Amino acid sequence: MSVAFLLTSLIVVATPGTGVLYTLAAGLSRGARASVLAAFACTLGIVPHMVAAITGLAALLHASAVAFQTLKYVGVAYLLWMAWTTFREHGALVVEPGAPVPARRVLVSGVLINILNPKLTIFFFAFLPQFVDTDTPGSVVHMVGLSAVFMLMTFVVFAIYGAFAAAVRHRVLARPHVVQWMRRSFAAAFVALGAKLALSSR
Repeated sequence: MSVAFLLTSLIVVATPGTGVLYTLAAGLSRGARASVLAAFACTLGIVPHMVAAITGLAALLHASAVAFQTLKYVGVAYLLWMAWTTFREHGALVVEPGAPVPARRVLVSGVLINILNPKLTIFFFAFLPQFVDTDTPGSVVHMVGLSAVFMLMTFVVFAIYGAFAAAVRHRVLARPHVVQWMRRSFAAAFVALGAKLALSSR
């Protein structure tokens, strides 16, 4: 495993995106347990993209404008729905002190956020082959191994983000105006990410 792969993966994982935003929101709204669940869910959401890249489905997605656009706009719609429910204080990210963690909703939302991002499939399609000699025996196993490392790195980094958010949660909840600002900021961020995805191309 090359140092270049590890460094590139760390940069990609640590750069704030929908997964990081969701994990931060979960930590702030529901605490440490929810942040870990969110990090795990976002990591699980990588699996279909990894499988697509290894089996060649990513190439089909890259070649088919209809397939890419369909998945893209479903992802945009989901991000906008996340923005609306966050703004309206519903769903998995409602901020409510002492409320039980809706584990199923946190998991489902986190998985869907990454599954419905076609850019992640294209990323794996373009990224993994750079570090694997596809003409040698065992190349598929090598790709699976690299993907597993990427997923582990994703979980650890996202969990760190979530732990930080959970650590400052009580200070945030003690200030109602900050809670309101935070909720609106996360909703706006989901809208911005949805707009970015809508304007993206293959």
